[in-house]
Amino acid sequence: QVMLVESGGGLVQTGDSLTLSCAASGRTFSDYAVAWFRQAPGKEREFVLATSWSGGNTYYGDSVRGRFTSSRDNVKNTVTLQMNSLKPDDTAVYYCAADEEYTVDPTSQLWTYWGQGTQVTVSS
Repeated sequence: QVMLVESGGGLVQTGDSLTLSCAASGRTFSDYAVAWFRQAPGKEREFVLATSWSGGNTYYGDSVRGRFTSSRDNVKNTVTLQMNSLKPDDTAVYYCAADEEYTVDPTSQLWTYWGQGTQVTVSS
């Protein structure tokens, strides 16, 4: 199995940028596709993006496409989420998830391994 730890959350203002990281340990990281999800208070968990085992394919959710980008480093066992032009609607706990299967299906239940999440708050 793989263990995931997110970091980099914090409080920012509208229009700011923020970078989140997901650090993995355990089995070979390149065996896993990685996704980012987020969950705001009182809302369903929302798909942010999914990136394939090598990072060569990344699919973004509609609400973040054009503002967020992802990169992964299979030597350092990390996936980075670069968030630009942040809005108050981006406020949520952000989770990274991993699975041996790569899918762009936004259903969170398809992903097996999860980190504990990191809080991102965007003030207006």
